[in-house]
Amino acid sequence: MRFRACCLILVSGLVFAPAIDAQNREADVKTAFARAQHLRRGINTSHWFSQNASDYSAHHTDTETTPQDITTIAQLGFDNVRLSIDATPLEQGFHGGDFLARLDKAVDEILAAGMAVQIDLHPEEAFKEQVRTSNNGVDRLVSLWRKLASHYADRDHERVFFEIMNEPEVSDPYRWAGIQARVAAAIREVAPANTMIATGPNYSDIVDLLTQHPLPDGNVIYNFHFYDPHEFTHQGASWGAPFWIYEHDIPYPPTEDSMAARVKEVPDLADRYKLENYWLDHWDSHRIRLLIDEAANWAKTNNVPLICNEFGVYREKAAPASRLAWLQDVRTALEADGIGWAMWDYHEGFGVAVKDKEGRSVVDPATVEALGLKK
Repeated sequence: MRFRACCLILVSGLVFAPAIDAQNREADVKTAFARAQHLRRGINTSHWFSQNASDYSAHHTDTETTPQDITTIAQLGFDNVRLSIDATPLEQGFHGGDFLARLDKAVDEILAAGMAVQIDLHPEEAFKEQVRTSNNGVDRLVSLWRKLASHYADRDHERVFFEIMNEPEVSDPYRWAGIQARVAAAIREVAPANTMIATGPNYSDIVDLLTQHPLPDGNVIYNFHFYDPHEFTHQGASWGAPFWIYEHDIPYPPTEDSMAARVKEVPDLADRYKLENYWLDHWDSHRIRLLIDEAANWAKTNNVPLICNEFGVYREKAAPASRLAWLQDVRTALEADGIGWAMWDYHEGFGVAVKDKEGRSVVDPATVEALGLKK
């Protein structure tokens, strides 16, 4: 009789354990959805603690983005800042120096201004190459996140988010899924209450997101980046496709009148073909909305919250009216699908502001308006 009672207890445990796990995950998903409301309208502070490998000195981080900039960002109506952090100086910071103290100051300034902060691990190519090609590189990533998550685990759980990696550039979606799951588990061990931000492989495009299944952890927000079509958004850029740097005044939306002669000016036939496809593919607000709908449908199907934490147009060679039209079309499509966003970037090449000759940030009212904010 005692043996039978013990068996019943064991069987009961086996029956109810999955149900308890499901209940816990459901509670975690609700937490993630609730916290995603802090990430409705964001801005990226690029080149502050990342993308400036030649100089992460105190002078750089104290002057590149200032406390006044943070105040301005909050006053414009942004509710969060995506704070990108290069992996290499961060690793070094855990072994000495003042990099970590300066990073803490930046995080605390953002929080004190009433905004949430996405702590975005934003490595340079060499770090990504190790992660992409070796298990030692993955070990390095996991180790760094254990330290970083532990360091910020005592900050405001409602408003401090851990983004696993910016645009991982891992082409194999299965490898990236395994890496991301391992990093997420390591973060959760040292930071049980914080919400993570996960992404797809490669460059975090929508098509990359669609290759992924949600992590077992329910307290996760998913993200994608949107720069389509690059022939328009990256015209004049010195990185990426070689012909981008020669592009200028590419209109959005394209029309036959605006593009037919311009396409003929491109001497390389392959480049001409790519630019012609930008025109023939009918890029407009309707097409953008349909693409973003695909990401929204993925999130709805998987019952997970979703954000787009990068989108923008490189300023240097883009016609202002076309740039503003694209920004407004993307922003309104995201909002129509209930997707929070963070524009790239604050006052660098894509900025909502531009720097004057003295290095001060001057907000562009037209960009603010395109984002649905008020100066």
